[in-house]
Parts: sequence; C-alpha cells; structure tokens
Amino acid sequence: MAGRQRTLQGGRRDGGQPVDGGRAGTRRAAGGRTASGRTAGSAAGDDRPAPSQAAAAPLRHVIRQALLAGILAGRYAPGQRLLEMRIAAEFDTSQGPVREAFRELEATGLVANLPRRGTYVAADVAERIREIYAVRGALEEAATRLATRRRNGDVADLQAHVDAMTAAARVGDTDRLCDESVAFHRAVLVSAGNQLLLTIWTSLAIEMRTTITLLTETLDLAEAAASHQPIVDAMASGEAERAAELARVHQDFFETLPVPVGEISRAAE
Repeated sequence: MAGRQRTLQGGRRDGGQPVDGGRAGTRRAAGGRTASGRTAGSAAGDDRPAPSQAAAAPLRHVIRQALLAGILAGRYAPGQRLLEMRIAAEFDTSQGPVREAFRELEATGLVANLPRRGTYVAADVAERIREIYAVRGALEEAATRLATRRRNGDVADLQAHVDAMTAAARVGDTDRLCDESVAFHRAVLVSAGNQLLLTIWTSLAIEMRTTITLLTETLDLAEAAASHQPIVDAMASGEAERAAELARVHQDFFETLPVPVGEISRAAE
C-alpha cells in the first residue's frame, strides 16, 4: 500500500502483506496450475476455471467464481446487468446454476437483484469489499476472545493448520494454503461456542473473500502462513484480549487496502 507501513500481529515486516486466507495471485501451484485455478496457457480474459477444477466443484461455484473474477477485473462494470441466459449459454448449462450463483453473489453485496429488471453488478464494489473486512474483523475479535477462554490453552488443531499453511507456502501450493487458512478461522469460530457468531461469519462467504484477497493483492506465501502464528501463540498462553486484538488487526489491514477493481487481470480460483 503506497505511503503506508503497517505491522500485522506484531510478526510482519513493515510494508509486508498479511493474508486473510488469501493466495498469491502471481504464484503457480503444484501441477502446473496457476493460483487462479486456470491451467498455464489459458487464454487471457477467460475466467472459466480449468476442466479439472470444474469437474471437482459444483457448477454454481464454478460460475460464481468466474463472475467474481470478471467483476473484479472490470469485465463486468459497476451497474452492468448480468444476463442469465447468456451466462448459461457460456457454461453450456441451464439457468438454474446461474441463478444460484447470482444468489450467492447477492448475499455478498457484490451484485443486486432488482425486481422485474434483473441482476446487476453493484455500483460500489470496492466499498462492499471493505465493509466485509470490517464486519469480519469484529466477528473474529469476539470469537477469538471466547475461544481462547474455552480452549484453556489447547490449540493443537490451530497449530496444525498453521503448520500446514507453512508447508503449503514452502512448495507454492496456494490452493492448500487457502483451504488451511479458511479452516483455521472456522475452527476458531466453532470453538467460540456461539452459534450466532458462526452463522453470521459463515454468511459472509469466507471462501469468496479469500478469492477477493487473491485477486486484489500479491501476497508472499511464507508471510501469509506466518501471519496466523501470533494469534495461536496468544491463545495458547490464555491471553484472551491479546488474541482478540491480533485477530481484529488481521482483518483490519485489508479494510484499509485499496481495491483496484477494473485493474485486475488474474482469474478466480
């Protein structure tokens, strides 16, 4: 971030970039596939995931990720209508999976459904993304405080996720790094023992936020993994307030980042 130097969780270098379950958009994962989920050599501007990915994921997820990539890359402009039939034809499917993808995107605020008019890209995508980080930060601060008190220093599962992230970073496996980070944060929320917090957190579509982080920032994979360690250390020592503060800072960083909508050429996972 130009002109700013931030310290994340007391363990990040000045000017470094933490990760919110994010993936380095310019790095290549194992198997010759980019972090975007496209095979190397995919046509520029084609947001559809690689065939192997499409086979592994529900079609609505594949469509949702392609639309998300297009929105963040500026191929779908703010205020532009998303044509259900055209998108269905592009993916050689019925309109059902497209409607499901629209609903999931609508829940994030990135698109809006207008009665009798259709589905449109939000006019203020960047602001919607920043709002999400602010809300998530508050939720994870509260959840981490509760989880620290309930765990009584037992953080073996969280440490395992951090270790797995570190191993993934070492071999450039961005997919696994992302999955482990999402699992880490979910484990904290679950152990907080507050169903309402977990329900609201889940409604934020955390995996999609992870993709947004991938698309808007180039992250160092080792720092991405290491940025979670201070939270684990504070929880292990029973420092509930310290752990809660670190969890909040982990999200606050992203709230202040510029979101270069329309300038991103990488595709979604």
